[in-house]
Order: sequence, then C-alpha cells, then structure tokens
Amino acid sequence: MSKIATLEIDGNKFELPITVGSENEAAVDISKLRDLSGVITLDPGYKNSGSCKSEITFLDGELGILRYRGYSIEELADKGHFLEVSYLLIFGELPSTKELEQFETDIRKYTLVNEEMKNIIDGFPKTAHPMGVLSALTSALTAFNPKSVNVDNEKEMYEAVCKTMGKFLVIATWTYRKSMGFPLNYYDNTKGYVENFMRLMFALPTGPYTPDPVIISAIDKLFILHADHEQNCSTSTVRMVGSSHAGLFASISAGVSALWGPLHGGANQAVLEMLEEIHTSGADTETYLAKAKDKNDPFRLMGFGHRVYKNFDPRAKIIKKAADEVLATLGVEDPILEIAKKLEKAALEDEYFKARNLYPNVDFYSGIIYRALGIPTDMFTVMFAIGRLPGWIAQWKEMRENKEPIGRPRQIYTGHPLRDFKSSDKR
Repeated sequence: MSKIATLEIDGNKFELPITVGSENEAAVDISKLRDLSGVITLDPGYKNSGSCKSEITFLDGELGILRYRGYSIEELADKGHFLEVSYLLIFGELPSTKELEQFETDIRKYTLVNEEMKNIIDGFPKTAHPMGVLSALTSALTAFNPKSVNVDNEKEMYEAVCKTMGKFLVIATWTYRKSMGFPLNYYDNTKGYVENFMRLMFALPTGPYTPDPVIISAIDKLFILHADHEQNCSTSTVRMVGSSHAGLFASISAGVSALWGPLHGGANQAVLEMLEEIHTSGADTETYLAKAKDKNDPFRLMGFGHRVYKNFDPRAKIIKKAADEVLATLGVEDPILEIAKKLEKAALEDEYFKARNLYPNVDFYSGIIYRALGIPTDMFTVMFAIGRLPGWIAQWKEMRENKEPIGRPRQIYTGHPLRDFKSSDKR
C-alpha cells in the first residue's frame, strides 16, 4: 500500500502521495498541489525539492556515498577508465570490450573541429576567461551542426553523444592554447582520450611530447570523480534548458556558464587563490587556521568541508592518493604546494576541524594536481567541465527520453499591489 502525506490548509485536508526511490529516499509528490489547494511550496535554492526522477547518480551526503548507476565511485575510480564510465553514465550499463572500442572509434570520427571555429576563437582577446570562451565555442558548435537530434532515434542520439564527446574536448583545450598564445592542436586518433587531452594541452611544435602514465592516470581519475554529481547547479541548468527542447550543444553551453560560478565549479580555483593569498601575506599556516576558527573573521578556508557531504567527500580520499603520486613523480618544489600540505596535515589532525567534519575535499586536491601540472588557475573550471561532460549528456538524454515537461518554477510575488498610473508631472 502506497504511503500518503496529509496537508491541512485553512481546515481543508489534502492527500499527497509519497514517492520512494530505489535507495529508500522519500519525497512528497506535490505535482498536483496547486490544482488541489491553490497554494504552492516555497523552497529558495530548491534545497528540499526534487526536480525529477533519475536513474543516473545516487548521492548520500550524510553517509559520504556516491554511486554512478549503482556502482560505487571508489570501485569505478580504481578499476574503470573515463570513457567506459562515460558510457555507463550515458547509456546505463558498463560497455563490453567491443562496445568500448567502438565507442572510442566513433568518438574519433568527430574530433575534427570545423576550421571556421578558429575565426570565432580569434575574435576573443588573449585575456578572455577560458570558461567564457568555452561557453561561446560550445554554443557556436550549433551553427556547424544545425540539425536537431531526434532523441527517439537511437542511431542519431548515439552519434550526437560521440560528436559532443569528441569536439568538446578539443575546443576546451583550445581555450588554454588561446590564452597561452600557442598554436591550436588537433586530436591524434592513434592515442587514447585522456592522453589526447594532455597532448592537446601541452604538445608544442618545437619538440616531441610524451605524457607520464602517472599523470594520465591521475587526470583520468579526476575526470571520473567529476563526471556526475546528481542535480547540482550546472546539471539542473542543462536539464532546465533542455526541457525547452533546446539542442544538446546549447544546453551544454548553458551548463558551462552555470559551472563557471565560484560557488560551483570555481571552487578549486578559489583554493589556489587562497593558498596564494597566504603565501603573499608571509604569515604561517597556523595564523590562517586561527582565522578560519574565528567566527568574527571573514576569512574562509577553501577546499575543506562540502555543501552536500556532511561527513566526508568520498572523492577526496581517492584523489588524495593520486595527488601524492603526481607530486612525487614531478618532484615539484613550490611554496604554494608546501602551504597546501601543511594545511592538509593540520586540518586532518586538528580537533576543531575533525569535530566539524571539515576535511579536505575533491576541490582541494584537484587544485593541487592542476597547479603541479602547470595549469593556470583560470583553466581549473575548464578541467571540471571536461570531466562533467558525460554527466551533462546523460542527464539531458534522460530528461528528453522521459519526455519531461518544460521547466517552469512558480514564485511568491512580494512587489506592489495594483496601483494607478500617474502622469510625470504628478510623480
């Protein structure tokens, strides 16, 4: 027998069904509330509202659990590779060896970006933020691929997925090349997806480039860890824009813009900016740890704790090991990274931080890795976007295939009631 919630308003009772998910998450279904009662719910930021039913990602912030399609993030990061995890998210199951090989082959078919795209990127000043450029270039892909995807046609949908995976990686790295004044690189179809990312970013025409396998493995893990995270700001944006039947490129472009915000994808950039602030000040880490504990001090310790995870960020444990391996492999001597190590050690041992579950999160460690690789801080969010791409695609695909209605939130109006218009000489 299904559960029912009863809501009483002005003496009138309304019965609302309770929906239970596969992990026993419960939700009061208010989709008929306004029709029944004439009232709506008010939930700024949608912190207590479920916008959809989804089979893609399960997240439990209290217990520190993250799963893609039922697989734990720990097992996927340990045993999987980015493209097979991307396939899992988008198509629902892990691919067989043959399916994975075909997926990578089909992505390679679409890695060549139209040369006219260079005219667009040339129109940006060198100082333009890479995320702004990436959003514009992603949207511009629509001009070169004007045909709408028929989501009910399996072949068309598959081709759209491969096309997006192939072209997005290339244009994302072009934003870095543009900012550095380097010539734009092309995908090498004899190499793997993550290895191609490294080549597209760092290979120069003046000499050979061979990325270290340890670095490739770390980037692969980072992409997996960022691949999806339930209904966050950018993912919800992709679904909202897509609900108007806007195309995949346009919806992904909107997701890039949402991710750009410092409260979302810009968090790992904020970590490095904080570390640079500490370094520039000349103060020791103890001074800043004390500032973080002081309720009257506006200073915030970036990269510790998480908005969703109330216990620990399961991704952080995985990427900490990768960060340690990267630093050991590169042998980087960097005062900024030394500060990061001291903060990490102090926070893991300090009772104040332990009692509040303020452990280093994935943004803290990803920022350290990117810094060690020489990636500029304004490229950090682009790195996040590359990893999040398969999640955005999967969420857009699911929303369209489920034929979800166009997103249209309600509001509570708090402005002036009806008033009369006065001529200008009487105002």
